[in-house]
Formats: sequence, structure tokens, C-alpha cells
Amino acid sequence: MANNIKEGMEIIGADGVHVGTVDRVEGDRIKLSKKDSFGTHAGHHHYIELGFVAGVEGTKVRLSANADIAVTLEEEPSGRPVNL
Repeated sequence: MANNIKEGMEIIGADGVHVGTVDRVEGDRIKLSKKDSFGTHAGHHHYIELGFVAGVEGTKVRLSANADIAVTLEEEPSGRPVNL
């Protein structure tokens, strides 16, 4: 499925709500573009594990979790959760 994920695709939760925009796939994670980073962790890339991807639908990457949960699954470049 990672081969179908391309730069600029919108990442949405299972509920259809915007979570981020794909910068690129790196290993087993999707790197989100900086413009979709919020709060005290803004200004740098966050990542989402490919294991949370439910499918690719046209130009959208749909996650298996709703958007409000998906943002809590984002990781720092180091692999640590954003919320630490």
C-alpha cells in the first residue's frame, strides 16, 4: 500500500476529517508536511505509522482511526509520540 501513497495526498481519519498532508513515505511511516503541524510542536515534520492506514482512495489516505484519535498517534522524527 505504501507504493500508492504520494506527496501531496490528503490524510483523513476514518470519519473523513483532515489529519494532514503527505510529504513522503519514509520506511514504515508517513512523513507529514510541516504545514500540518500544530501547537507547541509546530514547525517540524510529524509522522504516522503505515500500520494505521486503512486504505488509499483516489488522492486521500484514509486512516483506521478517527481524526481526533489519529492526531494523538503522530510521532516525532525520533519515533517518540508527539504528546511527550
